[in-house]
Amino acid sequence: MVEIEKLQEKLGEALGLEIAAQKAVEELGSKGLLDKNGVITQLKKMQSQAGNHQSKLEEVVQNLADGSDELDPTKVQQVAQETAQKCSSMMQTYLGLDPDSSEAIEFLCLAEGGEVTHYEVLAAMSKKLNGKMKDINHY
Repeated sequence: MVEIEKLQEKLGEALGLEIAAQKAVEELGSKGLLDKNGVITQLKKMQSQAGNHQSKLEEVVQNLADGSDELDPTKVQQVAQETAQKCSSMMQTYLGLDPDSSEAIEFLCLAEGGEVTHYEVLAAMSKKLNGKMKDINHY
C-alpha cells in the first residue's frame, strides 16, 4: 500500500498546481501579457480545463476519504494552498519586475510540465491502490 502521507502530499500538490494555473492565467491576462496572436483564447481554455481538473481532483480526494479513515482531505487542501502559494511566488521570481509576453508564456509552459509530471506520479500511485484513483488516469 502506498504511504498515505505521500499520497496526500501528491494529491495536494496536483490540486495546488491546478489552482495556481487558473490564478496565473488570470493575473498574466489582466496585465496584458497574454494578448499576443490569440494566445489568450487558448490559455483561457487551459484555465477552464484546470478548473475542471481541480473539481475532479477534489472529488477523487473526497471519494478516497470516504473509503478510508486514514486519508485526510484537510491535509490535502493544506498542501494544495501551500503549493499554489509557492507557484505564485515562483512566477513572480521568474518574471521579475518587467516581464514580457514570451516570458509569461514560457512560465505557463513550465508550470504545465509540472502538472503533467504530478499526474504521472499519481497514475503510478493509483496502480498500487488497486484502481481506487482510476479517474486520475484521465488527465
